[in-house]
Amino acid sequence: MNMRHIKHVYFVGIKGVAMTALALYFHGKGIRVSGSDVKEGFPTDDMLSKHKIQVLEGFTSSNINSSDNIDLLIYTGAHDGKNNPEVIRALELGIPFLPHGKALGLCMDSTKQISVAGSHGKTTTSAMIATVLSHAGKNPSYAIGCGEIFPLGSPGAYGKGEWFVAEADEYATDPKYDKTPRFLFQHPDIFAVTNIDYDHPDVYSDISAIQAAFVSMKANFRGLSIIVLNADDPNSSCLQTDPKGKIITYGSSKGSDFRILKTSFSEGKTECLYSDPDGVKRLFQLNIPGDHNVSNALCAIAALRLTGLSFDEIHDGLQSFRGSKRRFEQIGSNAHALFYDDYAHHPKEIAATLLGIRQWYPDRKIYCIFQPHTYSRTKALLEEFSTSFGDADTLVLVDIYASARESENEEMTGEILASECRKNHADVNFVHNEKGVDAFLQSKPFEKAVVVFMGAGDIYLWGKRIADSFSTKGKRT
Repeated sequence: MNMRHIKHVYFVGIKGVAMTALALYFHGKGIRVSGSDVKEGFPTDDMLSKHKIQVLEGFTSSNINSSDNIDLLIYTGAHDGKNNPEVIRALELGIPFLPHGKALGLCMDSTKQISVAGSHGKTTTSAMIATVLSHAGKNPSYAIGCGEIFPLGSPGAYGKGEWFVAEADEYATDPKYDKTPRFLFQHPDIFAVTNIDYDHPDVYSDISAIQAAFVSMKANFRGLSIIVLNADDPNSSCLQTDPKGKIITYGSSKGSDFRILKTSFSEGKTECLYSDPDGVKRLFQLNIPGDHNVSNALCAIAALRLTGLSFDEIHDGLQSFRGSKRRFEQIGSNAHALFYDDYAHHPKEIAATLLGIRQWYPDRKIYCIFQPHTYSRTKALLEEFSTSFGDADTLVLVDIYASARESENEEMTGEILASECRKNHADVNFVHNEKGVDAFLQSKPFEKAVVVFMGAGDIYLWGKRIADSFSTKGKRT
């Protein structure tokens, strides 16, 4: 499909983070953008409103009219995928339609591509790369699945520079109808891989199936054809066999091209001493916590060096990066507690985030409020979840937030997860909903506390409301 003649793009499920990012790319290009979604709040609402992008409520065929002159309709596997009534109506009217992954790939085709993949950390790493390129005046295009990037603002943008930075998502294009991994529509010059882990049990049977998807990406390489690979991640070693293109490694492992030598943490600051491929020792600073983010930053550095930026330009850009929405985002504070929101929803992400909090705030009591996301993930990774909250002093679990792609499964509940966590954690509590969380926190005498609301569902809305309602004494006024 020729994307050059498009004047109006319609997004089915426009509030999804990946959809919003691509919508903002089109918007920045001067193309009319509209779409539809459910009524409930999303982390992208403010960004869509800021750019005055029309969002219709609900999904109905009457939203799609020939008089609107829609040139392209974009959908995802959410909201019944290509069986959504708006997609069906587009077919009836002869309006071209594409799944998000394919549309993103087509937008990237005329540029040099940095595709950032990985089970964990791809959002933060791609946001770092986009921030540094922008900070250095390279005017990149980017599409990154989050509500906002600090300090860039928009998670998606059209730039006139030569590079396009995008997350490369291994999830299925349309789970019911097309199992093709979404990243296979991209053709990267630089393929940066943060790690490979077992996730998405609704579409992948085991870790080897996910590894096979990543390996299949090699056939798409073009231009530089370079893989930036995490040497500390054993599951990523599958990409080192039958190599196509050059491999550059990073991590703390001996022999890494970019090697972590020493890290240090203090409240609000992270530092890393590393050696570059020439053996020169270098130092960078971050405004976000955790060993996992040090690793993400080194991945970004390795990729950015391939674009021609100097180490000084890269380090300056990294120091300007302040994270992204729903990635350890501070949402409130008072004299006794700091309140954060985080998107972590996989056991390894949870453990890494909580360790990062502990490294920044070793003397504070950590309260983790976790909302499990999807019955299938919770069931498949139950044992891993039960051991992932070790750095939290107090754990509060709530009901499972179901994906739009699944129905309630009584074989797995938040209470079952709580029962499993009690086998490995001394202070585990279960409440059903926001009201229960609010009441629980009201009963606690906060002194030097960190409260983190965590999960991929709607818990971020709870967290903001609860954080806003606490007085300077940690209680409601």
